[in-house]
Amino acid sequence: MQQTLFLGAMCALTGVAFGAFGAHGLKAIISPDMLLVYQTGVTYQMWHALGLVLLALLQQSDTHAKLLSWASHLMFTGILLFSGSLYALAILDIKALGIITPFGGGCFLSAWLLVAVYAVKKKTHNRYS
Repeated sequence: MQQTLFLGAMCALTGVAFGAFGAHGLKAIISPDMLLVYQTGVTYQMWHALGLVLLALLQQSDTHAKLLSWASHLMFTGILLFSGSLYALAILDIKALGIITPFGGGCFLSAWLLVAVYAVKKKTHNRYS
């Protein structure tokens, strides 16, 4: 739980820094299309940083929830792959890096699916206890 909270906070911190860098430092350097790609990376990073913080809070009340642990690992991996590949694509303009992005998106989808499964299992467990 502490690790997940730390990762969420660090991803939010770097998301703010990357967003400011994109808005102020990259605006005159990269094309408007690539700036949109970069901003998409920042947006997804920030939303999933908040997701990591949410997962840390959920883990606090249920420290044995393996699904939440897996979800947090997938969410962090998704940030690295999805947002990281978009940052690199926008800054380096190497189109081949775009092949990595869907793997990060798959990690995001899998993480949120695990959270949904956890919620269903938790509700079912609470109903019969």
